[in-house]
Amino acid sequence: NALEGVRVLKMSDSTFLLHLGGKIEVNAKVPLKTRRDLSRAYTPGVARVCLAIAEKPEDARRLTIKRNTVAVVTDGTAVLGLGDIGPAAALPVMEGKAALFKQFANVDAWPVCLDTKDTEEIISIVKALAPVYGGVNLEDISAPRCFEIEARLREELDIPVFHDDQHGTAIVVLAALLNALKVVDKKMEDVRIVVSGVGAAGSAIIKLLKAQGA
Repeated sequence: NALEGVRVLKMSDSTFLLHLGGKIEVNAKVPLKTRRDLSRAYTPGVARVCLAIAEKPEDARRLTIKRNTVAVVTDGTAVLGLGDIGPAAALPVMEGKAALFKQFANVDAWPVCLDTKDTEEIISIVKALAPVYGGVNLEDISAPRCFEIEARLREELDIPVFHDDQHGTAIVVLAALLNALKVVDKKMEDVRIVVSGVGAAGSAIIKLLKAQGA
């Protein structure tokens, strides 16, 4: 209700305050306090490491962030229950996913929100970024484009590609169903299962349940 003589300029709450400045950050894992620290972490010492990787590219997994870093990739076209809200508006969700990776698996993840809906362009960009990452987590990309993007990247990259809306959801559903069947003492092949919808999640759920014997 309006108060006489009071004009509300802006409102906030604890959720908005939590998001101020974003939810994730980059921190150095090594000390950078002395001249020697700097000369080993950066020039001139880092040149030796670069040359070693150039000679033996597989050493990038051992000598860089690659082995424990995941790209969380979206185009913002199917964000949670919000739909096509664009890459900038999708960023808080991707930040949250990156925070979950770190908190629960100690995996470093970074949001990659792409300002394009073109399937070929998304595939091309992710392939170009792949040398930095040990894996790719596709997130909130609308169907049916998400299926082709995931399939192509799996085929063309030498790192794991995971589409959370498909595989993450399907894994959770299967785990819940297996536990429910234990409670009622039934087997997968003896129950009738209804899946409402055949989008990214629904189709992946069906595939995984069938593979499990449903």
